[in-house]
Amino acid sequence: MALRNIKNLAPLLDRVLVQRIKPETKTSSGIYLPESSVKDINQAKVLAVGPGALDKNGNKIPMSVQPGDKVLIPQFGGSPVKVGEEEYALFRDSEILAKINE
Repeated sequence: MALRNIKNLAPLLDRVLVQRIKPETKTSSGIYLPESSVKDINQAKVLAVGPGALDKNGNKIPMSVQPGDKVLIPQFGGSPVKVGEEEYALFRDSEILAKINE
């Protein structure tokens, strides 16, 4: 069964669903960059978060990010999820490197 809509995917435990932010293909002066010169950036937007993991006593550990947050993710890792032509990734909350405050 193929997933048709990313909104149907709900992360479990301490998982975070993110989508990488695509790098700019045009400079501020309007010059278009070739695809070979544009590399992936490690920033992503959080789309959904799980309810949180449980500690040894059964208490829920709160998540450090929320949907809509902009985060820094590792270059490699995570579990890839593809819906149509769009690519997403699932990371554990502890794998998120930083939250970007704007």
